[in-house]
Amino acid sequence: MVPPLSHLRPAIRSAGHRARLTGRSAPGQTPKLRVPLSAYVVDCAVYVDGERLPGRWTHDEAIAEVRERGEGFAWIGLHEPTEDQINGIAETYGLHELAVEDAVHAHNRPKLERYDETLFMVLKTVRYVGHRDPTAATEIVETGEVMAFLGRDFVVTVRHGRHSGLRDVRRRLEEDAAQLALGPSAVLHAIADHVVDTYIEVARQIEGDIDEIEAEVFSPKSTMDPEQIYVMKREILDLRRAVMPLVGPMRKLSEGYSSLIPHDVRSYFRDVDDHLGGVAEQVAGFNELLTTLVDAVLAKISMRQNNDMRKITAYAGLISVPTMVAGVYGMNFDYMPELHWNFGYPMIMLVIAFVCGLLYRNFRRNNWL
Repeated sequence: MVPPLSHLRPAIRSAGHRARLTGRSAPGQTPKLRVPLSAYVVDCAVYVDGERLPGRWTHDEAIAEVRERGEGFAWIGLHEPTEDQINGIAETYGLHELAVEDAVHAHNRPKLERYDETLFMVLKTVRYVGHRDPTAATEIVETGEVMAFLGRDFVVTVRHGRHSGLRDVRRRLEEDAAQLALGPSAVLHAIADHVVDTYIEVARQIEGDIDEIEAEVFSPKSTMDPEQIYVMKREILDLRRAVMPLVGPMRKLSEGYSSLIPHDVRSYFRDVDDHLGGVAEQVAGFNELLTTLVDAVLAKISMRQNNDMRKITAYAGLISVPTMVAGVYGMNFDYMPELHWNFGYPMIMLVIAFVCGLLYRNFRRNNWL
């Protein structure tokens, strides 16, 4: 006797559930092809007890699995999604429309906002642009953005820019199950730590560029243009806009701003906050040093112009002596000193040469020539 079909449904459903977790087809089902993720969905995964569940997930399947289990969390990563592309995810995960608008349009200041049971954080990413000579570079710092939506059982990250990838962050977390088991807040900490580490590295490389510019400015025969220092100052301003506004949000995360950040994770954020404070002081120092270098270059230019004016004045003084004598003797008077004397001309030339030599000696002594 064939058993009723209803008796077989639980077994079929269980097999299908296991197949979804392992990525293999259930018995009696046609094997499914692995369809690549959408262009804007970089990765979507479910983590339970610090371990990534195998298989591929859509955003709705991932959060449904987490909530059905009552443990773990989902992490979905997006890259430059449009408003239409993110709306479905926002509805499924309950993301606030104002935060979603910020995530789509980007170009935000680093900030931390709380919407009901969700945290929304914006971080500016930076990348050092390699160049041969800092005194001729037009771009030194390239910026991007990472936005993170943090809930009790999910993390949604949205990236803007070519260099803001989180692949290495995800890989390192997946290799550290104990850290990943702390939940979504551990992911936010890892992202913040990664971003601040890039600040430190970029600041170190910029410091080397500023040292080169400083050496060039104070070299004896320097022809440094202040315009190039302004270029560096503008690039430092981009780094400053990424670092400075992040100090407040990072301090909030380390002081218990939300229950979504457990006490065990706050100490990790305090460490990131310490590193960020050091970078902020370093960037402020860069800005002050570049301002000083601009003043030094302008002072050198002014000094060089003064020296040029001295030389012009000295030569004008030398030329004025023969000009004055020639002008006097060029007047049509019959009775002038030594006008009809045979040695009058040689004597006048000797007087001119003597006076010019005396002036030249005085100008040289006073460093005007």
